[in-house]
Amino acid sequence: MMKTLRLNEYKVLFYRIFLVYLFYFISRVLFYLFNQELFGLDDAYNLLKICYYGLAFDTTAILYINSLFIMLSLLPLMINTHFKFQKFLIWLYFTTNLLAYSTNFIDIIYYRFSQVRSTRSTLDVLANESNKSALLGHFIGTYWYIIVVFISTCLLWVWLYNYVKIAFHKPSARLPAYFSYSIVGIVISSALMVGGIRGDFKHSTRPINLVDAYRYVRVPNQGDIVLNTPFSIFRTLKYAGVKVPEWSSTSYIETHIKPIKQYQRNVGSKPNVVIFILESMGREYWGSMNKGKAIPDFKSYTPFLDSLAEHSLIFTNGFANGRQSIHAMSSILAGIPSFQTAFTSSPYAKQKIQSMVSIANTMGYETSFFHGAANGSMGFLGFSNLLGIKNYFGRTEYNNDADYDGIWGIWDEPFFQFMSKTLGKQQKPFMATMFSISSHDPFKIPEIYEQRFKGGPMPIDKCVEYTDHSLRKFFEHAKTQDWYDNTIFVITADHTNQINYPEYHKAINRFAVPILFFSPNKDYHLQGVRTDLASQTDIYPSIIDLIGYNKPFRSWGRSLITTDPTETPRVINSPGNIYQFMEGNYIYIFDGEKFTGLFAIEDTGLEKNLIGLTNPEIKKGMENCKAYIQDYTFRITHRKLNP
Repeated sequence: MMKTLRLNEYKVLFYRIFLVYLFYFISRVLFYLFNQELFGLDDAYNLLKICYYGLAFDTTAILYINSLFIMLSLLPLMINTHFKFQKFLIWLYFTTNLLAYSTNFIDIIYYRFSQVRSTRSTLDVLANESNKSALLGHFIGTYWYIIVVFISTCLLWVWLYNYVKIAFHKPSARLPAYFSYSIVGIVISSALMVGGIRGDFKHSTRPINLVDAYRYVRVPNQGDIVLNTPFSIFRTLKYAGVKVPEWSSTSYIETHIKPIKQYQRNVGSKPNVVIFILESMGREYWGSMNKGKAIPDFKSYTPFLDSLAEHSLIFTNGFANGRQSIHAMSSILAGIPSFQTAFTSSPYAKQKIQSMVSIANTMGYETSFFHGAANGSMGFLGFSNLLGIKNYFGRTEYNNDADYDGIWGIWDEPFFQFMSKTLGKQQKPFMATMFSISSHDPFKIPEIYEQRFKGGPMPIDKCVEYTDHSLRKFFEHAKTQDWYDNTIFVITADHTNQINYPEYHKAINRFAVPILFFSPNKDYHLQGVRTDLASQTDIYPSIIDLIGYNKPFRSWGRSLITTDPTETPRVINSPGNIYQFMEGNYIYIFDGEKFTGLFAIEDTGLEKNLIGLTNPEIKKGMENCKAYIQDYTFRITHRKLNP
């Protein structure tokens, strides 16, 4: 009777699936332990509570991965307990599970840099890299201990799997009952699997998604502990498109968000524009961006940039609008932020986009993009083409691998010099963007500078010193060029990276980047220190203002140069699956359906949730947040980025 009911087979199947849950729990704890400074958890109890909430997300991922294994274990095949069939099941079980399980361990390290669980967009970025072998070799050599931990858990998993086996027995003679009970088991299991994959059995709710992880936590980043990486990848594999919400009227959007702007600056000789997007060089490393802030034992790693800041217009409350390098490119050059999915990785990226590049092209500018990595790295070349950049200069155009760093591309110092010399050969006016690479993991600097630049407690610190030095050398050469005196320089960062000071561990400050405008031409009046909210998307309209473009154009940012009382300082970004919106005196956390957090603007650690508090400013802030997202969604989906 026991063989007919197949109870022992069901028990063993339950045990095998239980092992998957166990090892997902282990990987979640390891994910937290290796990155605990980023999450702000108080104690082990809260960690266990988050692990409990993560069970729903584990269930979805586990059932996706093991659906075939489960069905083959349940089907009445008559050979289910045979040694060869069980051996086949072992190979199927571990091939699928360990491949998916490895992504959790990859994110133990990668999360330090992306600060979001890997998704389909992460795979898209990786697909654009031509130096995958070099990167793989670097990561294996640098983070070997994670590989050791991963292999150790896998070996333990295999041992536990083989600890409980199904004894071989011939199919029951009571075949009708055998098949009947098997069908009942399959029906019940299928129903449970459907509910498990969806997240519940309620017809009225949608299947759980990444944003649901943030329902259970106080600090947004803690939602990434709730999640697991296979779930994040599965839920974003099929980009189903974006539904345009209908929260605000067109007139409200036009009045309060002002997506169409127009400036009337009179410009004599059109200025050249040079934009530096510095890899990973957040505000934390700049002394000029931290004056007056109570940060104990603060040390600056940017002596040249600090000296330049004394003669520049700087914004010490600036923020990134995305988490990755490609996000910064779209935010800075086209004023397009990235939220759950990078705009550049979405199906909507392939459209005509109005940007500072397209506008500069219409004004007779020579437009260029410089990135010392292999051409096509990070997706920059493809997006450059979408924006209409006329000249792309990468490692291929540099054509001298004697200055190759062995991983990413050409060292910053020689490549910056290459840029300066190349600009001298271009027609004027020109608009050029440089995306640096040397302050990137694996945080190496040229051997000749290893004794000179000692850095600090974080591996990136010495790279920041080196890139700062490279900028000094660039400006020394640029000053000798005839184009220098009529050039506007913008210096910012793509995103933040390694964090030392507790102030920059805070959730909002993980997006803290410097914004600096400098010109040797005093007529532009680019001097002073500003503390009002600013973001990468404000750079685009600021440049359009400075070069004297006087026609209407699309921008969700504002000019940081021309004071317009109708343009409200605001910042919007996303840690992955929710929106963080800053305006006036408050920070708003919005999950796409409702506001789950309200914090004072100075509460960058999101420690005291004021949700429930209401006043006219809060109501307007919430409405502006939704209006911004609505117009953004409408324009990218309806291909209205080039009005």
